[in-house]
Amino acid sequence: MIYKFKSKAAGDVIMLQPHGDQLMRLIGREPAAKGIIEVADMPAAMRALQDAAARSQQPGDDANGERQVGLKQRVWPMVEMMKRSHAASEPIVWGV
Repeated sequence: MIYKFKSKAAGDVIMLQPHGDQLMRLIGREPAAKGIIEVADMPAAMRALQDAAARSQQPGDDANGERQVGLKQRVWPMVEMMKRSHAASEPIVWGV
């Protein structure tokens, strides 16, 4: 499954299932094929993502010497989407 988060206030954010599931759990939700993040819930969700990113360790290089993508880089697009959506009073939906 692929998560495709949509909002009228921002461009789409697409995540593979493992990363979308992780994001859902970080904001206190169970992973689901469909859903909505209401405007009123966005400040707490943004704080949860930013706090988790701040606690995470910097990624290192893999066995091939390539840089790994860390949690901070993974959640940044979603935090930006939430900021724009919250400012515009637009919900974020997926799977619809």
